Amino acid sequence: MDVLTLSRLQFAFTSMFHFIFVPLTLGLSVLIAWMEWRYVKTNDETWLRMAKFWGKLFLINFAVGIVTGITLEFQFGMNWAEYSKYVGDIFGAPLAIEATVAFFLESVFIGVWIFGWDKVSKKMHAWAITIVAFATNLSALWILLANGWMQNPVGARVTTLVDNPLIRERAEMSNFIAVLTNPYGWIKFFHTVLAGYCVAAFFVMGIAAWHLLRKNETDLFKRSFKAAAYFGLASSILVIGIGDIHGADVAKLQPTKIAAMESVWETSAGGTGFPLIAFPNEATESNMFESLTIPKLASLLAYRDPNKPIKGLKEFDKSERPPVALTFYSFRLMVGIGSLMTLILLYSVYLSWKGRQEDKTAFLKILPWAIPLPYIAGELGWIVAEVGRQPWIVYGMLKTSDGVSKSIDPSQAAFSLIGFLILYSFLAVLDFYLLYKHARKGPEAGSGERGLTAAAGEV
Repeated sequence: MDVLTLSRLQFAFTSMFHFIFVPLTLGLSVLIAWMEWRYVKTNDETWLRMAKFWGKLFLINFAVGIVTGITLEFQFGMNWAEYSKYVGDIFGAPLAIEATVAFFLESVFIGVWIFGWDKVSKKMHAWAITIVAFATNLSALWILLANGWMQNPVGARVTTLVDNPLIRERAEMSNFIAVLTNPYGWIKFFHTVLAGYCVAAFFVMGIAAWHLLRKNETDLFKRSFKAAAYFGLASSILVIGIGDIHGADVAKLQPTKIAAMESVWETSAGGTGFPLIAFPNEATESNMFESLTIPKLASLLAYRDPNKPIKGLKEFDKSERPPVALTFYSFRLMVGIGSLMTLILLYSVYLSWKGRQEDKTAFLKILPWAIPLPYIAGELGWIVAEVGRQPWIVYGMLKTSDGVSKSIDPSQAAFSLIGFLILYSFLAVLDFYLLYKHARKGPEAGSGERGLTAAAGEV
C-alpha cells in the first residue's frame, strides 16, 4: 500500500475508535449533572448514589477517551503534514481554543468533582459536574466547527507564497466570524451532540435493565431508566429533525455527496424519486436493483422542492465522485438504526410513565444488547460525512491526495498503523473489562469519594 492509503486507514481507525468514547462522555455528563442537582434539591440519598454509580462509569470512559484522542492531533503534523501546512492557519485556531478553554475547564472541574466529595458544599459539587458537562460539549463545538470548515470552507482565502520554498500556496483566515458562525459546523455540532445523548441514554437503560431483571436496587435503577428514556427520546427526535436540516445543507453545498447518499446516477427531469430498496453498482454506474420508489421524495427531502432533481453522479467526473456504495449503505443503515432506536425509546418512555419498567422482562433482556445501536449509528454517520466528502480533504479546496505528508515512506506508515492497532486493541479490552466490572457490581452502599477515585485509579 502507498502512504496515502495507509495514512487514511490509520486516521480512520484511530478517529473511529476515539469516537466510541466521545458520545458517551457528552451525554452521560449531562445525566449525572441532572442527578446531582436532583440530590441538591431533594436531599434524597438515592439521587446521590445514582450520580456516584454512573460517575464511575463516566470516569472510566473519559480517561480512555482522552488517551485515544491525543494521537489524532499528532497525525496532522506527521501523516498529514501537507494538509497542516496548507490550512494550519485556519484549522488550528478552533483546535487551539478547544484545548486552552474547553479542555482546561473540563480538566480542572473534573478534578474538583472526583476529589471534592465531602470537601465542598453540595451545590459547589453539583456545579463542578455541571461545568464538566458544559465544557465537554463546548469542546465538541470547537472540534466540529473545525470539521465543519473542512466540509464548507468559509472565511478563507488562498494565498500564493513566492518567498517560501517549503510552502508555495496556503489558505489563510480572512474572516474568523465566518468560521465561527459557519452553519454547516453548527448543524453538525447539534446533530453529533444529540446523537451522543442517545448513546448515553441506551447505555444507562441497558445497564439499568440488566439490574432490574435481577431485582438489584430496583428504585435506583427505575429512576435511572426513566431519566435516560425521556432524555433519549427527546434527543432522538431532535436528531431526526436536525438530520433532515443537515441533509438539505449537504444537498446545497456538496452535490456529489448527496448524489452518493441517494445513489442517484442520472439526473431525472421533474424531481428525483426515493427507492426504499436499492443496490448501487459503481462498475456499471447504475443501481443493480431498485424497488418501492416513492416519486419525487428524494428531491423534496434534499431541496424542499419535489420538482428540483438531484444532479446525477454521471454528470461529475469519476475523479470527483466519492465511494458510492460505502456512502449509500452507511447512510441507509444509519437512518434505519436511528428509526429503530426511536421506537425503542418510545416504548421505554411508555413503560417509565406507567412505572412498569421491571415488569417487561423480555424487553429488559433486549436492552443490554441494544447498547451498541447508537454507537453503530454514530460511526456510520461519520463514514457518510468523511467518505462522502472524498476526494476532498477540504471540500472544493484541497484534495486528500495533496494533503498527505511527503516526508514519510510506506514502511513508516505501516509500522505506526500496526502499532495503533495493537495499542488500541489493548485499550478496548481494558475499557470493556472495567466498564463491565463496575456496571455489574452496582452502586456502592456508602457515600464519599472512595468509589470514584478507585475507579479512576484503575484506569
